[in-house]
Amino acid sequence: MFLTSHDWWVFAFRWLHIISGIMWIGHLWYFNFVQSPSMPKIPDEQKPAITKFIAPAALFWFRWGAMSTIVTGLILAALSGYVGSAIALGIGAHNPHDTAIGIGMWLGAIMWFNVWFIIWPNQKKVLGIVDATADEKKKAARLAGLTSRVNTLLSIPMLYCMAAASHYAFTS
Repeated sequence: MFLTSHDWWVFAFRWLHIISGIMWIGHLWYFNFVQSPSMPKIPDEQKPAITKFIAPAALFWFRWGAMSTIVTGLILAALSGYVGSAIALGIGAHNPHDTAIGIGMWLGAIMWFNVWFIIWPNQKKVLGIVDATADEKKKAARLAGLTSRVNTLLSIPMLYCMAAASHYAFTS
């Protein structure tokens, strides 16, 4: 059976959303479970390789993975007909799918906000992309790191809600 045009777009945006989410959350977990814990073990003379080349590239894909995930997710929800109900957490619709996916969407939106408006602006100070004093860099590193850890913690229920939603029947 051939996909209708609408079915094809739903299929395409679902895959784009999943691939974008893997890019985003994969980088989030890389930063928190690999790069950050490894930095104190790296000799000082080798740290510029991370801070000047690896971290800026990884942060590029991290933040644009976040942007792509939220945009493709909202498009997918709109194409699938549940964007409004999910944003309202299924309240009034009595739809467990929309509640579950809505919780995941809100957690993802909080995480996206953290990436673009807390983590990235502070990482620019830490990496020397924008001018900052040594004290400002220290404060920025702490805030970016704590916010990234919050996002790591939020990623677990967010992923659960996104996966769990597919196991609920679509009811109105």
